[in-house]
Amino acid sequence: MNSMTGYGRGETKSKGVLITVELNSVNRKQAEVSLSLPPGMDSIESNLREMILASVSRGRVKVRIELQYTVGEFVTAPSINISKAQAYCRKFNLLAKSLGIPNDLSLETLLRQPGITESAEHDSGKFRAPVKRALFQALEALQAMRAYEGAALERDLAKRLAKLRGIAKRVSKRAPMILKYHRARLIKRLKQAGIERPFAEDERLLREIVYYADRMDITEELIRLDSHFDQMESCLASKRPVGRKLDFLAQEMFREINTIGSKANDAPLSTEVVALKAELEKIREQVQNIE
Repeated sequence: MNSMTGYGRGETKSKGVLITVELNSVNRKQAEVSLSLPPGMDSIESNLREMILASVSRGRVKVRIELQYTVGEFVTAPSINISKAQAYCRKFNLLAKSLGIPNDLSLETLLRQPGITESAEHDSGKFRAPVKRALFQALEALQAMRAYEGAALERDLAKRLAKLRGIAKRVSKRAPMILKYHRARLIKRLKQAGIERPFAEDERLLREIVYYADRMDITEELIRLDSHFDQMESCLASKRPVGRKLDFLAQEMFREINTIGSKANDAPLSTEVVALKAELEKIREQVQNIE
């Protein structure tokens, strides 16, 4: 089991260039990749994206790739757009004149204006293999962190699942007592209404009693809830991505617990239902972090 959050970094050197790849991943329902590449590296974007998606099935992964030249001859000076620089100078002069203030435009300020400098592009073919090596290292580090956090989530979910099982067992023990209580209560009300003959002699009344008993019976919900517990326990032991299935199971468990609470009109059981919901809500929050 893996968490969806993590960080990974990879480095490699090639022909006087230090290549650094950094990965950050956060929660998302689907797999998303956001790449920040040096100029001229767009041609290898699809290959890098495929590598990441082959390793990550859920979560948003932000990728930053940096090329740092360590040998002087590999550095290509950025080009300067002279015509744009001249146009900026004219506009700054006009603005200063119209406002009646001195024009203190410096070269540093001018070079920061959009479109003045154009960074040198990198030869993507030359760096394809080393970039992939650095990305592979970063992915290994990312997955190691996601696995470490996933193990912590697994332990926490296992404890909470055990708590849910314990509460559900108390509900199961209480369920027959609820039926007996409501049966005795119904018989008492019928007697108070003057109906004391055997119920089997009145088909309509018998149907009403059976219907009322079915409405109070939570056996089916408890069976399904126990099945969901087993499936969740199986997911926790799985090495595959199980986040979506865990999310689905948590929703189904919440639905069964809601039904139990609405069917069983019983104060002690209502307290247990509240405890079930509280623990399940914590599970649902944790599940959102699982790949």
